Amino acid sequence: MASSRPATPADLPLLREIERAAGEAFRTAGMPEIADDEPPSLDTLAGYQRAGRAWVVDGDEGTPVAYLIADVVDGDLHIEQVSVHPDYARRGLGRTLIDEAAAHAKARGMAALTLTTFADVPWNAPYYTRLGFTVVEDPTPGLREIRRREAEHGLDRWPRVSMRRPL
Repeated sequence: MASSRPATPADLPLLREIERAAGEAFRTAGMPEIADDEPPSLDTLAGYQRAGRAWVVDGDEGTPVAYLIADVVDGDLHIEQVSVHPDYARRGLGRTLIDEAAAHAKARGMAALTLTTFADVPWNAPYYTRLGFTVVEDPTPGLREIRRREAEHGLDRWPRVSMRRPL
């Protein structure tokens, strides 16, 4: 089983590459706009790294092949992004990162993990359901604000949901 570690400043450019590679799967799902969306900037990633809310899993070469960044939203740890390079897909790396985020949140007294995702993309909501997340029917104010910003960004062209996993 792969293990995760905190992201370092040197890892950050690789995280952008991982997200670009992982995003290519959206082309085959008929969502090229998602594949073309720019990953978070280095400054944004550095903010997550400095806050201690960025983790990576290294591949065979000892460099990151998967990452997760998270925010604190309404007292829960909110998974902002989790991406796995397609060469390393289906090896449990996403689960490893989500488990790391859960341990981080639990150690800080948080009650849950949350995220927003595409409802009908197989590696999105259906995947998170298998990991114990459920759709939130009455989102918290912070989740509503995230969904509002996502809609402004055009993500509501495809069905989206907020999800929560109790810790």
